[in-house]
Amino acid sequence: MKRNLILVLSGLLVSPVIAEEVDESMDAAAAGHVDIYNTAGTIEVSGWSRNSVQVTGELGDDVEELILERDGDHILVKVKVPRKHGRDIDADIVVQVPQDSSIEVSGVSADIEVAGVNGDQALQTVSGDVEASGISGDLEAASVSGDVEVQGTGANAETSAATVSGDVFVSGLSGNLEAESVSGDVIVEDGAFDRIYFETVNGDLRFAAELRDGGKLAAESVNGDVDIVFDGEVSAGFDLETFNGDIDNCFGPKPQRTSRYAPGLELSFTVGDGDGRVVIETLNGDISICDE
Repeated sequence: MKRNLILVLSGLLVSPVIAEEVDESMDAAAAGHVDIYNTAGTIEVSGWSRNSVQVTGELGDDVEELILERDGDHILVKVKVPRKHGRDIDADIVVQVPQDSSIEVSGVSADIEVAGVNGDQALQTVSGDVEASGISGDLEAASVSGDVEVQGTGANAETSAATVSGDVFVSGLSGNLEAESVSGDVIVEDGAFDRIYFETVNGDLRFAAELRDGGKLAAESVNGDVDIVFDGEVSAGFDLETFNGDIDNCFGPKPQRTSRYAPGLELSFTVGDGDGRVVIETLNGDISICDE
């Protein structure tokens, strides 16, 4: 009897826990809207040429069900968990949507990854990274604790990328951009902008892209450096100020001290017709501006 009991217990210990696999699909509008909710795990979304939504992946033992519903041009994809649940509520889902769809993706403890979706997007999670590529429509991407990375196609759009604890990296975008982090770096590369505002409390700011004629750039950092490299010539009025740091300028005059009793520096000048505007402020950090 003891031997049989030991064998049974051993089998329980070594037997793998098999998550529930899902593979469901539904017809969808070519340019409809898809809402996707997953509390914990991963969410991967990609655009394809079919007029349908397909969901594949694995659900944890404590997940109640996968909901896939349609109401007109709206599709709902939701990983439903009971109010009183165990720890195994993770779900790893892959959602394929018509490439011209607009989407809204929400998670709590989940990473979000989106590629090849042309419509407007709203992506948000509490604890996890957000990554979006092939962006051509308007985008809002946000995380509380995680990195945010956005790669665009160069199309004009309204873009917002934000995190509380993490880095923000943006490349290949054009149009208008707001990017911010409380504790992390904010990096903007490539693209051409009419309006850009980016800030961080504890971290560095870097801009290496084009500021269009009449464009406006504003950058603020409390504890961190600001590094600006314009792609091509820029025509703008500049106002630069740092309380505790240096100002390095490749194409303008030298900075002046704000006070004989304080370490701060400031610099105001105009390049070209001055139809644009560049305002940069940092409390503890250096400012560098240059062009290629």
